[in-house]
Amino acid sequence: MSRLKDKVAIVSGAGSIRPGMGNGKATAILFAREGAKVIAVDKNLEAAVETVKLIVEAGGEAKAVQADVTREAEAKNVIDTTVAAYGKLDILFNNVGIGLGGSGLKVTEEEWDAVMGTNLKGVLFMCKYAVPEMEKAGGGAIVNNASMAAFYGHRIYAYATSKAGVTALTRSLAVGLAKYNIRVNCVAPGFIDTPMVQPIMGEKRERNVEARVPLGRHGKAEEIASAVLFLASDEASYITGQILCVDGGMSAT
Repeated sequence: MSRLKDKVAIVSGAGSIRPGMGNGKATAILFAREGAKVIAVDKNLEAAVETVKLIVEAGGEAKAVQADVTREAEAKNVIDTTVAAYGKLDILFNNVGIGLGGSGLKVTEEEWDAVMGTNLKGVLFMCKYAVPEMEKAGGGAIVNNASMAAFYGHRIYAYATSKAGVTALTRSLAVGLAKYNIRVNCVAPGFIDTPMVQPIMGEKRERNVEARVPLGRHGKAEEIASAVLFLASDEASYITGQILCVDGGMSAT
């Protein structure tokens, strides 16, 4: 399995604080399995180290980096650390995201700023410093993590707005960076069973999934990882500026 052989990849939000498999963790592991050297980035170093441990135990190569990518200097340090360790950068998966915030207009200023900073500003800063290195490498692939919440009325306004921003930023980056052979796409997950959402899972959510998702179940982090792998690989060499819905058919209803 060598779809990413000789590639260097960064995955932000690559750890899982709670037990289980998050989208970033699953993607970092899959990237390594496909031959990439992986920089696993997380605000929680222990979580990133755990992901690296799983990769190394399986015979892959990875390094953990602690960073809050909403801070420009720390985002830059991630890119600098990657190039110092492996000499280049080919792939960036901007996965960091949070879903906090009061419902509707009950959102506070602090919650709004935190969600926008994490879900949108972090993507911008990582791209800002990744792109020059991808140019030097002759091209690259960026995959951003949006959400189906970007396309439907959602009770958490801050979350939905930030994810809609990710889709707009993705398209703008794709057009602006095409001349450098840098492709930019994003995935839009639907109902995915990850550590971030497990605390809110219950009978009401299960009924919602059954009612809204044609496949009738939650998705798995590994299924998001497979979609990201495709977009990051040379198999998607003529795809840029696209939003890939990984939602069990919800967007088709």
